[in-house]
Amino acid sequence: MAVRRRQRRGPGGGRALLAALLLCVWCRAAAERVRYAIPEELGRGSLVGPLARDLGLSADELPARKLRLSEEKQFFTVNEENGNLYVNERLDREEMCGKSPTCSVSFEALVHNPLNIFQVEVAIEDVNDNSPVFSKAALDLEIGEWTLPGARFPLEMARDADLGSNSLLTYQLTSNPSFILSLKENPGGKKQPELVLEGALDREKQSSFELVLIAVDGGEPARTGTVLIRINVTDANDNPPVFSKSLYEARVAENLPVGSVVLKVAATDADAGTNGRVSYAFGNVPDDVPLLFTVNSDSGEVRTSGPLDFEDKSKYIFALEARDGGGLTSHCEVQIDISDENDNTPEITILSLSSSVPEDAPTGTVVALLKVRDRDSGENGQVSCELSGEAPLSIVASSGGSYKVVTAGALDREQASEHRVTVVARDRGRPALWSSRELVLEVSDVNDNAPVFEEAAYSAYVAENNAAGALVLRVQARDADAGANGRVSYWLAGGSAGAAGAAPLVSVEARSGALYAQRSLDYEQCREFTVAVRAQDGGSPARSSTATVRVFVLDRNDNAPRVLWPAAAAAAAGEAAGGAAAPFEVVPRSAEAGYLVAKVVAVDADAGRNAWLSYELVQASEPALFRVGLHSGEVRTARAVSERDAAKQRVVAVVKDHGQPALSATATLHVVLAESLQEALPELSERAAGAEAAAAAAELQFYLVLALALLSALLVLSVALAVLARLRRAGPPAVLRCLGAQRFSVAGAAFPADFCEGTLPYSYNLCVAAPARAVPEAAWPPPPPVPVLSAEELLGGDCCEKPSPNCSVVTGEPPADPDAPQPQLTGFDYSSPFD
Repeated sequence: MAVRRRQRRGPGGGRALLAALLLCVWCRAAAERVRYAIPEELGRGSLVGPLARDLGLSADELPARKLRLSEEKQFFTVNEENGNLYVNERLDREEMCGKSPTCSVSFEALVHNPLNIFQVEVAIEDVNDNSPVFSKAALDLEIGEWTLPGARFPLEMARDADLGSNSLLTYQLTSNPSFILSLKENPGGKKQPELVLEGALDREKQSSFELVLIAVDGGEPARTGTVLIRINVTDANDNPPVFSKSLYEARVAENLPVGSVVLKVAATDADAGTNGRVSYAFGNVPDDVPLLFTVNSDSGEVRTSGPLDFEDKSKYIFALEARDGGGLTSHCEVQIDISDENDNTPEITILSLSSSVPEDAPTGTVVALLKVRDRDSGENGQVSCELSGEAPLSIVASSGGSYKVVTAGALDREQASEHRVTVVARDRGRPALWSSRELVLEVSDVNDNAPVFEEAAYSAYVAENNAAGALVLRVQARDADAGANGRVSYWLAGGSAGAAGAAPLVSVEARSGALYAQRSLDYEQCREFTVAVRAQDGGSPARSSTATVRVFVLDRNDNAPRVLWPAAAAAAAGEAAGGAAAPFEVVPRSAEAGYLVAKVVAVDADAGRNAWLSYELVQASEPALFRVGLHSGEVRTARAVSERDAAKQRVVAVVKDHGQPALSATATLHVVLAESLQEALPELSERAAGAEAAAAAAELQFYLVLALALLSALLVLSVALAVLARLRRAGPPAVLRCLGAQRFSVAGAAFPADFCEGTLPYSYNLCVAAPARAVPEAAWPPPPPVPVLSAEELLGGDCCEKPSPNCSVVTGEPPADPDAPQPQLTGFDYSSPFD
C-alpha cells in the first residue's frame, strides 16, 4: 500500500514574495507538494494514491480541469475518471538510483481551467529483491602445511545491490574441524569475512579442502549467496601481501580524459622469489567499475578507461586484490569521488503553452508553463530564466524549478497578431552555460474596434433625370479586427433623403457600400439631400460608426421657358375662339420708334445657364414694325406707325434658354393700332363676328364628317354581306387577297401650307381587294346615293367667297363602276381673322 504524505510550506518571505508577483495571475501554482511513498517492484496498474482528491479536486471537476502529468518518462499515469495515480511501469530502485540513500521520482501535475501546477514526489522504498553476489563462483587458497593455527586468511566480500538493512551481510561457513569463520568490521562498517586456521595442517594426510561460504543479507525474508572455497595445502609461502593502506581515496573531475591516472595502490610481501612477487586485480566489484577503470597488475595504478560523469554517479567504491606468487591474497578498498564540472546546459521543457490568448486578456494571464532543469550540482545547477524579445510578457519563477510566462501588459492584435519571445535559461557556473527556447504566442481577436470610414463626410454629385438604380457613390469603412469582427455591412441610418412615409431616394448595398438612386431625381424638386450611412461589423456585440453623405443634384436643361405674359392659357383660348378673347395691346398710330408695346415675361425652372433667357421676334404681321429686346423681352416699335399699317397686328416672339440643347417657348401678342380704346372696339367686334362664323363652320364640318363615316360603314357592310352570300353559294371559301392588304386606311390629316389653329382637315379612303374569281357585275349591290352640296349650302355662304386652294367640296355623281375609287373629302380650312 502506498503511503501518502502532504507537506505544506510555512508562511515564509519567499511565499509572500511569490504571492505579490502573482497577484494578477489567473491561477497560482500551489505552494504545497504532494508526496507518496511506494515500494519498488510494484506491478503495472498498482495504486499509488488518490491524486485528484489530494489536490482538492472533486470527481465532477475532473473532465473540465483535465488533470494530467508532465514527467518526461511516464513511470506513473493518472486515471481521467477517478483521478487516482497508478504505476505505469516496473520500478527498480537499484536501476533508478543506484546506491543513493534516497530515491524518489518528482513530476508536475497540471490542471486547466484555470491553469495550475502542482509538485508531486513519489519516494521509491527499497525491498529485498537482490541476493548477495560473489564475483567468482570459487575462491582458491593455497596454505602451507607449516602455517600455525590461528592464521587468518581474508576472503572476498559479497555484494548486495539493496540498501539499508537489506544490504547488511553476515557470513556462514560450512562445518570443518580445520577452519572456522571470523568476521572483521572494516572502516566502512562492512564485515570482512576471514578464514581462520583452527588446527595444524598435514599435507600428507589431506592435501586439499572444499568449504562453502554463505552470505546472508538482513532482509525479510533473508536472501543468500554462496561461493566455493578451494584450499590447497602447499609448502613454504607463509607471508601474504600487505597493502600500505586499507582504504585508498581519490577525487577527480568528471570528463577526465581516458587513460588518466586516478590513484596507485601498493602492497608488499615479505617472502622472497615468486612467493614475494605481488600482482593486482579487481576484487568483487560492480559491473560498471571495469568499464570505467583499469588496474595495472604490476604497478597497481588505477586509470580511467571510460568517461566519468558526475550526473550519472558521483562516487565509486570497489575492492582491489593483491596476490603473491604463492597464492596468498589480501584486499583493500578504493573510494573515488567525482567532482562536478559545469558541463550540462540547462534543459527547458514546455509543460503547457496556450495556442492563443484573447487580446483582452487581463495582465498576469498565464500563457505558458515551463520546467527548467540543470543536471549539474551546486552553483553549476542553479538556473535563472529571462525573456528576450519585444513582447508584453514576463516570466515568473514558481516552485520546483517551474516558471510561468504571463502577460505583463495589454495585448493588441491589431498592432501585433503574434508575439515571439525567447526563454533564456542560464546557470551560475564558470563559465556560465545557457540554452534557449522560442515561444510563439498567437493573439486571438476580440471585437474591440469599430468600423472607421475613410471620410467622415462624403459629397456626391448626380445629374438629374438619372436612371433608377444608377450608382451615386461608394463609401468604404475599414475595421481593424479580423474574421467576422472585421466584416463590415452598411445600412442607411437616416437623413433627409426622403420625407416621413415616402420612399427613400437612395439605397445602400450591404456588402459593398455602394449607394444607388432609387428613382430619377429632379433638380427642380430636390437640389440636395443628406443620408447617414451606418457601417456595422459582425462581432458580438456589434460595433458601428456613421458617416454623412451629402448628395448634390446637378441641373439639366429639362424645362422649357414658361411664358407668364401674355398668359398662355388666355392666348390659347382666344386663338381657339378665333382671336375674340385673346388679350391685345392698343398702340396709338402716333407712336414713334421705340414705343413700348408690351413686355414678354417668362421664367425657366432650371438653374444657371439653363435658366438664362433670350427673346427673339419670329413672326409679325409687319416684321419691320416691331422689335423685341434680346434680354429684356420688351416689345417696342421699330419705326413710327403709319396709316398704311393694318389695324390688327399679330406678333409672335420666341423665348430661348441657354441649355444644351436649348429649349424654347413662344408668346403671341395681338396689337390693335388705334388712338384710343373706343376706336379699337369696332375692330374687336369684327373679330368676334368672324369667330362666330368660324365656330358655325367647324360645327357643320363635324356633322359632315360624321355623315361620311356612316355612309362608308354602310357601304363596307353591304360589300361584306354580298361577298359572304356569294361564297356561301359557291362552296369552299376563297381567300380574299384583300385580307392581306389594308382594308381601311385613314390617312393622317393633310395640313395645307398655310394651316392655322382651329382647322380640322380629314381624309377617308376605301380599298376593297379584287375577289379571287370574277364576280358578275349584277352581284354587286347599287351604291347608296351621295349628296351633292354646293359650297354655299355646305358652309352657309360664309366661306369660299373667293376662290381659295384651302377650300374644296366634293361634286359630281358617284361612278357607276363599283371598282372605281370612291369620292374623297379632302377637308376644310378656316383661317383666323388675324391671319
